[in-house]
Amino acid sequence: MKQSLSFSLRFNYRLLLFLCGLLLVVLSVFMLLPFAVSLVSGDGAASGFGLSLAVTLPLGIVAIITSRRHRSYELRHIESLWITAVAWTVVPAVGALPYLFTNSTSNVADALFESFSGFTTTGSSVFGHPEALPHSLLVWRSLTQWMGGLGLMLFLIATVRSLSVGSLRLYGAEFSGTVQRKLHPRIATSVRYMWTVYLFFTALLFAGLMLCGNGLEQSFCLALSTVSTGGFVPSSNTMAAISPLTATLLTLFMFLSGVNVALLYHLLRGGFLTVWRDEEFRVYIGLYLAAVVSCIVALLLAGNDIGISVAYPFFHIASTISTCGYCLPKPVVWTQWLSAVTFVFILTGASAGSTGGGIKLKRLMILLKYVGNYFTRMLHPNAVFRVSVNGKPIEADYVNKVFGYVFLYVLFVVAGGFVLTLSGCDIPVSLCVSAANMGNLGPSPLISSMGAAFDYATLPSFAKLFLAFLMTAGRIEIFALLALFVKR
Repeated sequence: MKQSLSFSLRFNYRLLLFLCGLLLVVLSVFMLLPFAVSLVSGDGAASGFGLSLAVTLPLGIVAIITSRRHRSYELRHIESLWITAVAWTVVPAVGALPYLFTNSTSNVADALFESFSGFTTTGSSVFGHPEALPHSLLVWRSLTQWMGGLGLMLFLIATVRSLSVGSLRLYGAEFSGTVQRKLHPRIATSVRYMWTVYLFFTALLFAGLMLCGNGLEQSFCLALSTVSTGGFVPSSNTMAAISPLTATLLTLFMFLSGVNVALLYHLLRGGFLTVWRDEEFRVYIGLYLAAVVSCIVALLLAGNDIGISVAYPFFHIASTISTCGYCLPKPVVWTQWLSAVTFVFILTGASAGSTGGGIKLKRLMILLKYVGNYFTRMLHPNAVFRVSVNGKPIEADYVNKVFGYVFLYVLFVVAGGFVLTLSGCDIPVSLCVSAANMGNLGPSPLISSMGAAFDYATLPSFAKLFLAFLMTAGRIEIFALLALFVKR
C-alpha cells in the first residue's frame, strides 16, 4: 500500500495530462481540413466533423489548463512509457468520433477499429467499399495514418522544447527495443529533421501522383497512406485502376518508406556512401531483390504471363516488406511460394526507424548474429565474441531486450490467432490476420484462400477490439503498452 501511494505521489500526472491535451488540440486542428472539404464538396459530413471538433478541442484545452499549475517537465523512464501508451490509446479513441458523428457507422467497435487502424498505420478496414464514404472522411482516414506514421511522441518532442532530457526518454519509449541513430546532438533538432524529411517525401509523392494523372483526392490520400506505410485507399478498386506509371511510383516510395528516416535524411543531403555503409540498409535491399527474383521465377513456372510475373513481385514485395499493404489484382495462378515469402516479410517488417512495422530487420540481424556466435563458441569454448552492427558492438543487455521483444511479439501473434479462431476463422487465416495486424500491415494477400478480400466487418466486436490492441502493441513496440499493466 505504501509503495502504491508513494508511486501516485511521485508520478508526473500533470505532464501526462498536458501532453495528451496538447495532442488533442493538434488532433482538432487536423480535423479542420476534412471539415473544410465537407463544406466545399457538400458531402453531408460537415456537422459530424463540427461536432467532433466541439468535443475534441475543449477536451484538449481543459486538459492543458488543468495541468498548468505546478507542472513539472521532469520525466522518468516509466513515465515516458506511460505517456506513450496512454497517448496512443487516447488519441485514436477520440479520433474515432468522426466515424460515429458522420453516421458512417453506428458501431463503436467499428469506429474504434478503423481509427486505431489509421493511427497505427495498419490499414485494415471495416469499410469494404470506402468509395461510399463521404469525401471528407476519406481525407480524415488518410490524415490519421499520416499523423501516426512518424509517431505521436516525435511530434511532442519537436514542439515541446521544455521537455529537455524528457525528450530523449520519450524518443526511447516511441522506439522501445531499437537503438535509433540521431541526426543532431540535440534530440529535438534531430526529430525536426525527421519531420522535414517525412513532409518532403509526402509532398514529392503527391506531386508525382498528380503528374501521373491521378485526381486531387486520390493523389492526396495515396501520398499520405504510402509515406506513412498505412495502406488506406479511397476506393475498393483503386489499385486495380492505377496506371503502370503510378504503380511504379508507389513501388519506389513504398520501398523508401521502409528505410530508416535518418538514412533518408543523409540520402537527401547526398550522403550516398553513408547510406550504403549501413548494414541494415544493405540487408533490406538484398532481401527485397532476392524475394522479387524468386517470386518472378515462381510465377513464371506456375504458367503466368511474363508481364504480370515480372511486374507484380516488385510492387507486392515492396508493399509487404514496408508493411504498406497495398494489393494489386493477384496473378491468375497464385503460388504457395509467394504466400510463404509474404508471411515471412509480414513478421520481419521494415528497417528500424522507418514508418514500417513488423519485428524490424535490425532485431533479427542481432538475433541471427548472436545465434551464430553461440554455435561458434560450442566449437571454440574459449573464444570471445560480441554481437556488432555497423562495426559497433551491441551491449548484452540490449541483446537480451531484443530476445524478450521477439518472444513477446510471437506470443502476441499467437494470442491474436487464438482470439480470431473463437470468432469462427480457421487457424491459418487467424494466424495470418493476427500477424498482419500486429505487424501493422493490414490487408495483404497472405494466402490464396484469403486474399485482400478478408472482411473485417464480419468479425465480432471483441475480435475487432483485440485486433486494435494488437495494432497498438505492434506500433509502440509492446514495452510501452505493457507498462500500463505493471503493478509498480
